[in-house]
Amino acid sequence: MNEKKIVALADRHIMNTYRRVPVALVKGEGAKLWDAGGKEYLDFVAGIAVCNLGHSHPKVVKAIKKQARELMHVSNLYYTKPQAEVAALLTKHSFADKVFFCNSGAEANEAAIKLARKYAHENLGADQFELITMKDSFHGRTMATITATGQEKFQFGFTPLLEGFQYVPFNNPDALEAAISPRTCGIMLEPVQGEGGVIIPDDGYLAKVRDICNRHKILMIVDEVQTGIGRTGKLFAYEYSGVKPDIMTLAKALGNGFPVGAMLATDEVARAFSPGNHASTFGGNLLAMAAAKATLQTLIKDGVLEHCQKMGSYFLAKLQALKARHSLISDVRGRGLMLACSLTIEGAGIVRACQEKGLLINCTGGNTLRFVPPLIVEEKDIDAAISILDDVMEGK
Repeated sequence: MNEKKIVALADRHIMNTYRRVPVALVKGEGAKLWDAGGKEYLDFVAGIAVCNLGHSHPKVVKAIKKQARELMHVSNLYYTKPQAEVAALLTKHSFADKVFFCNSGAEANEAAIKLARKYAHENLGADQFELITMKDSFHGRTMATITATGQEKFQFGFTPLLEGFQYVPFNNPDALEAAISPRTCGIMLEPVQGEGGVIIPDDGYLAKVRDICNRHKILMIVDEVQTGIGRTGKLFAYEYSGVKPDIMTLAKALGNGFPVGAMLATDEVARAFSPGNHASTFGGNLLAMAAAKATLQTLIKDGVLEHCQKMGSYFLAKLQALKARHSLISDVRGRGLMLACSLTIEGAGIVRACQEKGLLINCTGGNTLRFVPPLIVEEKDIDAAISILDDVMEGK
């Protein structure tokens, strides 16, 4: 089926919930993709920070194939070795003691919200159920997670929203302190705001959040759905702060393209959940666990994190040089391979022009170009992307 037929078939039968690029992608390898017409693309979207090891990584493919031949699903009524192994890997390399598996970032954040409320109900009081989240944050598309999201554009048309959420500016500990009330049970934030435009916290900000939580005896929840699994150059972005949260959520890159999410917590907090409090039919699915185990082991053992830091520094320097050549770039920022350029113009035209030249990038917030390539990207790939961006911006 050719590309036009694929696009037409999809438009006829799939709900109109995405502004899709009119390209039908059929194959991927490493940092490259190919469409149905055979055109090659350099992929600096990576499934929106999902394919951290690149497309069709051989170790992940092998693990999924092997598991599919043995067993695909049994539900959480029974124990399975792959689920236990992935949980052990996650807790060994993080602050956490316990893991709850699900299928997506929104589900992981739903689980975190429920756990925070249940913990507060049992330890703080039934009237202490509010969470403080950040303006310009993004936590998902379910009713609870769009309520937690501090952006009205995601909430429009879905009111009334859930009770029990307040919003304060990111990077403003004074505003956060002032928002604490007798009803507050926790603070939920991204260690780097992704959909908000790759906003990096000030030095010491997360430590101040941790201190506020400690003093008020409330929970600190970090949403690492986008930043986790190596995106910023460490396995988890909270590691840059030197502090540990009480709850963390993961998804996106955890399965390198296979849908899987996780909510992690300390023993003390996790004890608030008991059988029947929360569940997921497909959470911890055996194929997802095979993909997650292979992804985690590769990231940890094969030098991917160190490579990410090196390529992130290289890419950031190249973007700063690009900014010096083009006045339409107002700011450049990044951590690891999570980078952004703020523009003085709308970014949609830049994204389209880059796509036509074989580079896939993303725009968030209307005027921020976001770059989240696979962590295995090489200098030559970054040079090629910069060359295309340079050429496109020259004509703007």
